[in-house]
Amino acid sequence: MSPKPVVTRFAPSPTGYLHIGGGRTALFNWLYARGRGGKFLLRIEDTDRERSTPEATAAILKGLTWLGLDWDGDVVSQFEMKDRHAEVAREMLAKGAAYKCFSTQEEIEAFREAARAEGRSTLFQSPWRDADPSTHPDAPYVIRMRAPREGETVIEDAVQGTVRFGNDQLDDMVCLRSDGTPTYMLAVVVDDHDMGVTHVIRGDDHLNNAARQTMVYQAMGWDIPVWAHIPLIHGPDGKKLSKRHGAVGIEEYQVMGYPAAGMRNYLTRLGWAHGDAEFFTTEQAKEWFDLPGIGRAPARLDFKKLENLCGQHIAAMEDAALLHEILAYLEAAGKPALTDLQQDRLGRGLYCLKDRAKTFPELIEKAEFALASRPLVADEAAAKALDTVSRSILSELTPRLRGATWSKEDLETILTETATAHGLGFGKLAAPLRAALAGRTVTPSVYDMMLVLGQDETIARLEDAAA
Repeated sequence: MSPKPVVTRFAPSPTGYLHIGGGRTALFNWLYARGRGGKFLLRIEDTDRERSTPEATAAILKGLTWLGLDWDGDVVSQFEMKDRHAEVAREMLAKGAAYKCFSTQEEIEAFREAARAEGRSTLFQSPWRDADPSTHPDAPYVIRMRAPREGETVIEDAVQGTVRFGNDQLDDMVCLRSDGTPTYMLAVVVDDHDMGVTHVIRGDDHLNNAARQTMVYQAMGWDIPVWAHIPLIHGPDGKKLSKRHGAVGIEEYQVMGYPAAGMRNYLTRLGWAHGDAEFFTTEQAKEWFDLPGIGRAPARLDFKKLENLCGQHIAAMEDAALLHEILAYLEAAGKPALTDLQQDRLGRGLYCLKDRAKTFPELIEKAEFALASRPLVADEAAAKALDTVSRSILSELTPRLRGATWSKEDLETILTETATAHGLGFGKLAAPLRAALAGRTVTPSVYDMMLVLGQDETIARLEDAAA
């Protein structure tokens, strides 16, 4: 019998932005499924109607789309499945795996207060668990799971190993509330079963939930998925990641100008390893990613590593794809859109701009010469380079450039001959050329700028500076 195809899922609650930890969980699920020809499903756990918002759902979808994580089929709304969840609770009731509990909130609190006073467990033990149905009152009730009270529930976790829970530490959890709405603990299991999920890869803050959710699977006679509870992400100081550490929402990283491929690489490497590999492509990650490679200790966010990897991905990207992502960054960050001319120049200049930029803002800063419009205003250092002698040399240079073929070799010959004629090293000529072409002193090479700007624009800028 062939093994079941892999089905993973990401199931965020739409109560805010997509947290970087959630982004990594989604990425791990996506890599695991895609690397095995399986399915990656998306479910929005929107049962908390007061806190769930359409805006938060949109932010989650936007974050996943930016990260490049595509999902199979339609997005599932947990809330819309509530009737199915209630149906399963009633099935469990009919099987004797659950029971009706008529205890009020006041009675439950009184039980807990008495237990605290006597120094015993405050886990609620319902007096209705074994009550004769003929004694049931005509009153509101919840449906509770009939959890075993002795022995232990064992979770075989692909990351955490064997984890044991004493059943005396697990209560008879509520599956269906008195108003007929299902609880999260029941809904998750029903949805995962109905969606055919084979591997539940999620944060280790859900590890305790696995014990209680396993009981639902067992009560219904359903296959239990492979559990894989991954450690959380901590800040550089080793404390739980929060806003004080900087950006925690995935979309913030797009706005800060990190490339999606670099972000995927970094998040994959955050808590997972494949030998010593640091820089790798998404295709390699799909091929290599496996659950045993996930560590048990919390991962630490390291912005230097992130920037280093992003720089490598920017340098490795095809120019057309890089330009497309830069334009998306400008839109996401609320920056002015580039004109057609600016886009054309930027696209032509990427070959000499992308090598040492770690983020898109750094790259755009280097590209300022290509994006600027005439007449350029030189900064203080550049203005000093445009003294009377330098301007005179630029005036002499422009007629020669009009006849150039505009190849690097031809430009090198003309500029070197001009510098030599004035008894200058090329560096002495480069400074006023940088000032004329870019209005600043730190720029890409003079030849690269001339090639990117083209003959007419280069000559026009030199004439402006000479005047």
